[in-house]
Amino acid sequence: MRLEEHIGKRLEELEKKNRIRFLKEPKGIDFSSNDYLGLAKNEKLIREFQKGLEIYGLGSTASRLISGHRKIYEEVERKFADWVGGENSLFLANGYLANSGLMELLLKQDFEIYSDRLNHASIQSELLKAKKNVQFYKHLDLEDLENKLLKNKNSTRTKFVVSETVFSMDGDVLDLRRLIELKNKYDFHIVLDEAHALGVFGKQGAGISREEKIPERYLKEIDIRVFTAGKALGLEGAFIVTTDLMKKFLLNKLSTFIYSTAPMPAICYTVNTAIDIIKGMNEERKRILTNSEYLRSELQKKELSTLQSRSQIIPIIFNDEYEVMKIARELQDKGFDIKGIRPPTVKQSRLRIIINSRISRDDISKLIENFS
Repeated sequence: MRLEEHIGKRLEELEKKNRIRFLKEPKGIDFSSNDYLGLAKNEKLIREFQKGLEIYGLGSTASRLISGHRKIYEEVERKFADWVGGENSLFLANGYLANSGLMELLLKQDFEIYSDRLNHASIQSELLKAKKNVQFYKHLDLEDLENKLLKNKNSTRTKFVVSETVFSMDGDVLDLRRLIELKNKYDFHIVLDEAHALGVFGKQGAGISREEKIPERYLKEIDIRVFTAGKALGLEGAFIVTTDLMKKFLLNKLSTFIYSTAPMPAICYTVNTAIDIIKGMNEERKRILTNSEYLRSELQKKELSTLQSRSQIIPIIFNDEYEVMKIARELQDKGFDIKGIRPPTVKQSRLRIIINSRISRDDISKLIENFS
């Protein structure tokens, strides 16, 4: 079969299932981006980025282990770790590289990995390829996790449990206290993806692991945390927060770091200021969560399912992917930038609504009027 014929058949299959994807510039009220605090267009950060370009130029020119390293990377890595309560961190180009590289590395060490079934694709991509040492537990079902740990209690392999804290499609939140209790009982290590929690949750916006209800001593129980600069920070890149010893190991063994061109130094320079700004945005964080709860409650009054969302990410579940895409188009035509999410990205088709700090109560009320 010729390549064009093969590709044509695959595209026809997607067309029949209404699963063809399109690129489309956003327009209307932003109910879909991850720019939670509006920093992507922050004037002060734009000036800082321009200053960074004047200092460092454009590209880094190579991987950091060749000639791409600059002192600013280490300064930002230390500052970010201090903010979120870690010992040190490593900066990469994006969260996908951080997560996929980290999972690949853990598997190569012959470690045993237990992963939440709805973890992000950047985590699952490597784990799904593994032929051994990987188990998926039911979404946020720590009882199921415990049962799997019990069944493997005689295993001598080092164990890791991997979970998002705020889940990117369902908007629900990990019970971190309970997970740490299980760690102390079954002796495993913890990897958390805090991408969607950063900026919105926790002391100074430092994530679920820095929530007031999480005792400070629990931070030492979390071995690795992955954060992104591409969401609430309004920039690009990702941080793997861990110990000095683990950072040294990552520098020597993490393939997605070793073999990737370093991110633009000007981005790191700008992240410095973004951290300072985000720490003081308590009112914005409060507004995001208050408005999110308001929208959820109003949708539920209309008997619409928002699953177990407890964050700024609010799904509205539909049984039919044709219907959800039709409604998404209608909402876009009315000035709401809302996208439909279909299989295979998720099992249940949905509108995925995201509340950011710039959305007003009036915007939400106008949106609610469109649902019956």
